[in-house]
Amino acid sequence: MATLTIRLPNEKHIRLKELAQTRGISVNTLIEELSTIALAEFDAYTRFKAMAVMGNPEDGLRILDKLDDLTE
Repeated sequence: MATLTIRLPNEKHIRLKELAQTRGISVNTLIEELSTIALAEFDAYTRFKAMAVMGNPEDGLRILDKLDDLTE
């Protein structure tokens, strides 16, 4: 396991400590969870971009229209 040192403004560090406390976890675990979420979002975006390059624009627009219909 790697060790990472980051510099944060004091205000942000305090808020992260408070958030971790409300969740009953350490700041280290909180940062690990947040990084997992960020990486999952990045992976989804990357997969979407790769699929978009290979896909059909008309099919994509039809799918987006279906999503719009579901949210109305």
